[in-house]
Amino acid sequence: MPVVKVEGLYKSFGGLTVLQNISFRVERGEKIAIIGPNGAGKTTLFNVLGGQLSATGGRIFLQDREITNLTPDRRLHLGLARSYQLNNLFFKLSLLDNMLLALHGAEKSHFQMFRSLDDREDLLAAGRHLLEQVGLWERRYDSVATLSYGDQRLVEIALALASKPQIVILDEPSAGLPTAEAALFAGKIRTLSGEATLLFCAHDMDLVFNLADRIMVLYFGEIIAQGMPQEIKANPRVQEIYLGSEEP
Repeated sequence: MPVVKVEGLYKSFGGLTVLQNISFRVERGEKIAIIGPNGAGKTTLFNVLGGQLSATGGRIFLQDREITNLTPDRRLHLGLARSYQLNNLFFKLSLLDNMLLALHGAEKSHFQMFRSLDDREDLLAAGRHLLEQVGLWERRYDSVATLSYGDQRLVEIALALASKPQIVILDEPSAGLPTAEAALFAGKIRTLSGEATLLFCAHDMDLVFNLADRIMVLYFGEIIAQGMPQEIKANPRVQEIYLGSEEP
C-alpha cells in the first residue's frame, strides 16, 4: 500500500490551469524529489497536497484514506506534515520551546493548554532526540533567532518530523543556503529523516541527486518524466528544458 496516492489531480484559478492530470504514488520510506523550472506548479502541488489549496479535480489518498477535502490540521493528525519555503518558527522562543510546542501540538490532547510541559519527560526525551540529530541540543535554551539560517531550516524539518508523520513534504528545504553548505545540509536531512518518507522540491541539483531515491519532473503543470536519478540525468527532454544540455 503506498503512503500517498494521487489520481488525476487538477488545479485551476479561474481560466488558468496550473496543474493537470497529476498522478503518482509514494511508497513507504521513499525520498522523492519534484523538480521543474519556476512556474512549473511545484508549490501549488504541495499546497493542494497539504490542504492549503483545494483541488479542482482528482483525488488524494493518505494510505487507504481519501483526504482530498480534508483541512490541513486533519491531514497533519492523519500523518501528513510539511515545511515551507520560508521559515515558520517562533523566533523569540527557545529552540527547546519550539520543539516542545510542536510535539505537544501533534498529540490528540493538544487542546489541554493549561497542562504544564515541564513535567512531560516523554516530550523532553523526544525533543532531545531530535535536537541531538541536528547537533543543536547544546543550544536548546537559545532563541531560534540566534541560529544560522541553515540551522533554522534543519529545525523546521525536525519540527515537521516531531509528529512521526507518514510522510513529510518539504518545499525548497535548502532555499537561501550557500552552495558550499548544500552537500552537508543534504547529509543532515538524510540522517534526520532516517526511514521517514519524504516528498520534496528543490532547485539545488546537488541536494536532489544526493537525497532523492526517485525524481519527478514537473513542466507547465504536468509530470513529463519520472525515474531514478541517473535516468533523469540522461533524459534528453529534461536536459533540454531544465538541467541544460551539455555541448559536445
